[in-house]
Amino acid sequence: MRPSEKEAEFVARMEFERRKKLEEGKHRQLKSEERKKLKDLHYMRCPKCGMELLEIDYREIKVDKCSECDGIWLDAGELESVSKLEKTGLDKLFSVFKK
Repeated sequence: MRPSEKEAEFVARMEFERRKKLEEGKHRQLKSEERKKLKDLHYMRCPKCGMELLEIDYREIKVDKCSECDGIWLDAGELESVSKLEKTGLDKLFSVFKK
């Protein structure tokens, strides 16, 4: 028997919360110097390949695009902003990234 959609959503949310608490514990344990060093090392770097990210501002949404692998990354809250765009706005956003 498969779980209902609501049950699956609940389980996924609970798993996310569990992992988030574990990560928060790890972050508290890191010394501030080590945290600063990690931020300096990774800031505006592609999570996939490590190359520099180029920030593109489109309708007050800051979209990060990798200069190497062409990956597109969104910060917290930006996906919600993109999802609120009308189809024409979304098409225009994607056209910015076409080669």
